[in-house]
Amino acid sequence: MLFGCGKGSKKSEKPFNVLYFLVDDMGWMDANYQGSSFYETPNIDQLATEGMRFSNAYATHPRCTPSRYSLITGRYPARAQMPGPGEGKLKAPGNIKLRPGDEGKLKADEYTLANAMKDGGYATFFAGKWHLATAGTLPQDVGFDVNIAGGHAGSPISYFYPYNVGPQAGKKSPIEGLEKGEEGEYLTDRITDETIHFLEQHCTEYPEQPFLAYVSHYAIHEPLQAKEAYIKKFREKLKTMKYDGPEFIPEGTGTTKMRQDDPVYAAMIYSMDESLGRITRTLEKLGQLDNTIIIFFSDNGGLSNRGFNPRRVATSNIPLRAGKGHLYDGGVREPMIVKWPGVTQPGTKSDAMVTGTDFFPTILEMVNQPLKPKAHLDGQSFVWALQNKSNPHEERAIFWHSPVARPHATGDINCTAVRKGRYKLIEFYDEHRAELYDLENDLEEAHDLSEQLPGVRDELLTLIHDWRKDVHAWVK
Repeated sequence: MLFGCGKGSKKSEKPFNVLYFLVDDMGWMDANYQGSSFYETPNIDQLATEGMRFSNAYATHPRCTPSRYSLITGRYPARAQMPGPGEGKLKAPGNIKLRPGDEGKLKADEYTLANAMKDGGYATFFAGKWHLATAGTLPQDVGFDVNIAGGHAGSPISYFYPYNVGPQAGKKSPIEGLEKGEEGEYLTDRITDETIHFLEQHCTEYPEQPFLAYVSHYAIHEPLQAKEAYIKKFREKLKTMKYDGPEFIPEGTGTTKMRQDDPVYAAMIYSMDESLGRITRTLEKLGQLDNTIIIFFSDNGGLSNRGFNPRRVATSNIPLRAGKGHLYDGGVREPMIVKWPGVTQPGTKSDAMVTGTDFFPTILEMVNQPLKPKAHLDGQSFVWALQNKSNPHEERAIFWHSPVARPHATGDINCTAVRKGRYKLIEFYDEHRAELYDLENDLEEAHDLSEQLPGVRDELLTLIHDWRKDVHAWVK
């Protein structure tokens, strides 16, 4: 029998409520616990001291939609021939044909994590950014009982109410469910309020039913907008900061930012961190904090690069190379924390290699639900790491595939990558070249070993070519 919300309710052997807290565009170094001296993240830092943090956690793609596809399906986006129309916006010359994945995003017949949890008796709640929708694939169509703010939009016109409504919105899709609000209301706070309302209502009305709360913030994606009091706080802090070296360095067809020095971005992070704190305090008030798994993750690397346009960039991922849009680790390595009361040891760190496809089977195993291997085809459970057991997947390789119509706004170019063990290889297939890095000794990906280690290079190239063929990846 499942026991869920409500003070005094009997607990199962393992906690079964799940809070999946997803941040948009948060870089590996965008938290104080990771080493940032400018950003302030007290609630994320607290979660890191209470749970297990992962040092080798990866998104499956360096941009939003393909990465989010993997989180909800357990499949590589290359299987769906993504990126889709939101990734690059097809601003290429007219002779560039559409990618097959541009015909849609999540398909109506795909079985999701929410479907599996709902089939297992869970209440399923979604709030925030979806960005996976075609006709019939909004959150409520693919297993979520409640959908607040999840729709076609990948970002708001404004983080302040009325968000995507008004003459400035143009053809921008509205944010579903947020049509009513108060002037000056901040989007990150509104998503938090909606989540708290769900938790309080559900635990009162359905005390025996466990829940999956999938909180998917629009923050800290562009546009860079924050509450003025917090911007002022970080403007003052910026006056005390000292930076050495250049602000930008060349990367790909553009540049990489080398400093964390944007007070607006810092203020956005601060509000997002407040959201986590408010939600966890609500769980504590409801008597559920010790009976809820909390997972903290980001969908891709921090926005540190610019390409063909002089865009404002937000952050720096140093010591990782590059950022959002790139298959260097700055674009795909993510901050990740899991708190599983009674299982994960407080303040521990895991070097297990995890990727976005893995959450689907892991969550099912954590809450004693049957796995769905035909659905989460590319996912592997990392419960073994959470339980501090030996790795059953020592020889595992993980992959990325990032075709773009032309050099992207972030300065990246067409490529595929693989990591196996300590080595990572990136194939720039249009240019018929590859770069090989030893990530255990070269976190910065500064020393290309492709000529020194031709055997490793060729082995990983073969893995890439076989994988692309196996998943029917689209190559421009």
